[in-house]
Amino acid sequence: MPRARLSVRRSLALAAAAATLGATLYGVGAASADNSVPRSDKEITNLTTEISQIKAYYGDTVDASGEHYASATGNYAAQLAGIESKATSYLARAGRHADRPAIVLDVDDTSLLTYNYELEVGFNYSPASNQAYLDSKNMAPVFGMDTLANWAADHGYTVFWITGRPEAQRADTVRNLTAVGYRAPADTAHLYLKNPANPPAYLPCGASCTTIDYKSGTRAHIESLGYTIVANFGDQYSDLSGGHAQKSYKLPNPMYYLP
Repeated sequence: MPRARLSVRRSLALAAAAATLGATLYGVGAASADNSVPRSDKEITNLTTEISQIKAYYGDTVDASGEHYASATGNYAAQLAGIESKATSYLARAGRHADRPAIVLDVDDTSLLTYNYELEVGFNYSPASNQAYLDSKNMAPVFGMDTLANWAADHGYTVFWITGRPEAQRADTVRNLTAVGYRAPADTAHLYLKNPANPPAYLPCGASCTTIDYKSGTRAHIESLGYTIVANFGDQYSDLSGGHAQKSYKLPNPMYYLP
């Protein structure tokens, strides 16, 4: 976040959902939104059905106060576990051969799960509602990613975060990551947020950076500091495109698509 959402949020990024649910590693192929205009209602997935499928995939559970949570025994968590197992095995091997090894994580739906927020706002993201949520609540960690990040930190990796969240949400983001168990420091040297009002000099695109420009350019900056980015983790293909990582891991997210 902030998210350049599709202009009509009711689609729930159906085109991206199919690609996302079926892919585990980034190398499988890049997703693209289908911009064709349906010629019949039969070509459009029913919105109520799609939301029900998303809830079932996440293993939707509701607590006594009406808050929605994903289930640790649901298919979403199971798919994550498979990806994380492969990634941990890879990190255990690759880290021995890298100078100053590092991993890069996105925040939303890579480190912190937005599912409860998305259900609360009916999949209708806005900067105001998102800020109000972060003012009062912490997002849960994405299943297993806190464990993976902490394992990496304990085994000689430096952990970086690169997020599309605005600089104004730095304090909220640090608080949330720390509160839910990420032990690596989320300080200004390791947590990068978007700041178009005062873009860093290492981004030649300045305030006009696309997501891919911003994230790949920031990874290039991390490399310029002497780190080897052994693995890059993200829930959007735009988190991973542009190089500057030895290997990329695509995490599932059928809730939205960000170009």
